[in-house]
Amino acid sequence: MNTIVERYNKIKSNIALLKPTKPVNIIAVSKTFPLNHIQPLIDYGHEHFGENKVQEALVKWNDIKKEKKTINLHMVGKLQSNKAKNAVEIFDYIHSLDNQKLADTLAKQQLNLNRNLKYFIQVNIGNELQKSGMTMAELEPFYNYCINEKKLNIIGLMAIPPNDKNTKKYFKTLFDLKISLGLKDLSMGMSSDYNDAVNCGATFVRIGSSIFGSRT
Repeated sequence: MNTIVERYNKIKSNIALLKPTKPVNIIAVSKTFPLNHIQPLIDYGHEHFGENKVQEALVKWNDIKKEKKTINLHMVGKLQSNKAKNAVEIFDYIHSLDNQKLADTLAKQQLNLNRNLKYFIQVNIGNELQKSGMTMAELEPFYNYCINEKKLNIIGLMAIPPNDKNTKKYFKTLFDLKISLGLKDLSMGMSSDYNDAVNCGATFVRIGSSIFGSRT
């Protein structure tokens, strides 16, 4: 069996051992990897893949998505408003909804293209200046704006916690925020901390290097 598939199955069995209360979707983050590197996992039947650049996603996935209708493509990187049209064309999930202008543009493009994506609001859970995301104070009004004014399908919250050894604390905070808004899903956890994320209620984990190997 291909190494990539073996690594994927190892992560899947690691997650199963944690006995999560809800199903956990593994997003195989395939950004920067060429299609021939990812292909074994596509052929194996895995359906959730993550990219962080719109143009790369269009070039890489356009033909495959037409051929394999079950593939779900996740935008896991920062999304600029001027790329929203192309993002709505190729992606099924956006994990980085983080401002009103972007919400307005995505809502408009969805109508134009007759598509209905699933969205995670990105929360800047550690109030880090260098990171995108809504502050906790801004979160509820923004969520209400997205669902009531823009009719966006907000399914959950996403965060990239600070790298300060307090990951579990941030994951628990995000879980509490999800509950307070009555949302279903949480996108949190990567190769280094997905076990903690699953234990704190993650329903989507974003895993790249542990499946595809290190990026050059």
